[in-house]
Amino acid sequence: MTIKVGDRVPDATLFEFIEVEGNGCSIGPNAFKVADIVGGKKIAVFGLPGAFTPTCSAQHVPSYVKNFDALKAKGISEIWCVSVNDAFVMGAWARDQKAGGKVRMMADGSAEFTKKLGLELDLIARGMGVRMQRFSMVIDNGAVSQLNIEAPGKYEASSAEAMLAKL
Repeated sequence: MTIKVGDRVPDATLFEFIEVEGNGCSIGPNAFKVADIVGGKKIAVFGLPGAFTPTCSAQHVPSYVKNFDALKAKGISEIWCVSVNDAFVMGAWARDQKAGGKVRMMADGSAEFTKKLGLELDLIARGMGVRMQRFSMVIDNGAVSQLNIEAPGKYEASSAEAMLAKL
């Protein structure tokens, strides 16, 4: 079943590649339990099929990097990009997209979070395995307050601009 507005976000472990040691995090991949990091925050989350893919790299991530200040002004505490990739790939992609300090690139390498959200996308026939559907949502203190799921092959409802229009 797909998550919906009003639902609590499911718990899962996401991984983030940390570039600089500090705040209890070591350099390299660090594991974060979703339940432990969503409380008391308003988080803009966007999910996409894969790192370094055309629409994801040319439009989706750049829309959130570019609109970082506008999202913060609307009360967003953090911005997360989530994809079914490993933390090393997400870390390299963060550097490529100049997302550091703006967008947390969260890896869901085994699609645990993706499946719990009900947003998996079967791309096995295209050689990409199980991935995440393109979407965005706002998590407010652990509950979904906005959810925008794209139709297959589309990029319209999940951009930072579309999210801002609804905040």
